[in-house]
Amino acid sequence: MTQEITLLRPDDWHLHLRDGAMLQGVLPETARHFARAIIMPNLVPPVVTGAQAAAYRDRILAALPEGAVFEPLMTLYLTESTDAQDVAAAHASGLVKAVKLYPAGATTNSHGGVHDVDKVMPVLEKMAEIGLPLCVHGEVTTAEVDIFDREAVFIDTVLDPLRRRLPELRVVMEHITTEEGVAYARDGGETLGATITTHHLIINRNHLLVGGIKPHYYCLPVAKREKHRLALRAAATSGAGRFFLGTDSAPHVDAAKEQACGCAGCFTATNTMALLAHVFEEEGALDRLEAFTSLNGPAFYRLPANTARLRLVKQDQPQSWPEKIITEAGPVTVFNPGTPVHWAVEA
Repeated sequence: MTQEITLLRPDDWHLHLRDGAMLQGVLPETARHFARAIIMPNLVPPVVTGAQAAAYRDRILAALPEGAVFEPLMTLYLTESTDAQDVAAAHASGLVKAVKLYPAGATTNSHGGVHDVDKVMPVLEKMAEIGLPLCVHGEVTTAEVDIFDREAVFIDTVLDPLRRRLPELRVVMEHITTEEGVAYARDGGETLGATITTHHLIINRNHLLVGGIKPHYYCLPVAKREKHRLALRAAATSGAGRFFLGTDSAPHVDAAKEQACGCAGCFTATNTMALLAHVFEEEGALDRLEAFTSLNGPAFYRLPANTARLRLVKQDQPQSWPEKIITEAGPVTVFNPGTPVHWAVEA
């Protein structure tokens, strides 16, 4: 028997589109289902100034398929030489919706990120003054900290001290992956939000490592133990306004993923909504899917919810989607949940 659920059109509060041929190839996958997305600025070179953000937005809009309705929400890449006044002007113009803090070396194209938070305090103080959110990749990068512990250590040694020092600053903990991240976000007060990805609700570190390394499950932050995945599921399906969808959909061509030192990132733009319906149904929480995908994020970013709607349909037969998205940059493998999924977005 066919089942249906209708939601306000969702937004993606953490998305990588890249640039050039890759942008052209993957943007339709997001624009098909999502009304808006916070666009990550870690290009080469990164999007550091308001002028660079405006130029990148224009390239995104030019790449949209004809008839698509999609708004890119631009961000700036925080560096130790970022100009606080340029940030404020870009925000005042309506162009920039957030600034992204990458600890230097934490993930793809993050080598130009922040080594010392003290050096960016003038920018953070200005952001707190004007209400501009800081999106944080929450991991330390020091070699002595195990990769599976880096999120928890970041919370204790970087994030919590920063928020105590500057309590007015609005912060998004991006792609949380641990019990510790869930607990800190839940108790963090109205100036703190947290995004959760599709893939971290589905895979744990066994999926990545058992039976051979699965390069298309490798992401940063890396998938953790099962207890952390279950904590993320409980948070995402709780309906709590603190938690909202940020897919961190991150396209890399297969040649860059399937090598001795492969790139980090899961590409989920194509099938995220079907996968989320599957997850929320498993948790008995389909009535809270709209809050996670369509309401909590706009509320945190002080934007109106969308008015258009999206319908998901569950059918008897498992649904399918392309195994790969073919771009002029090369093929990009679509995230495979490893289990039958019966939900699909109605065309």
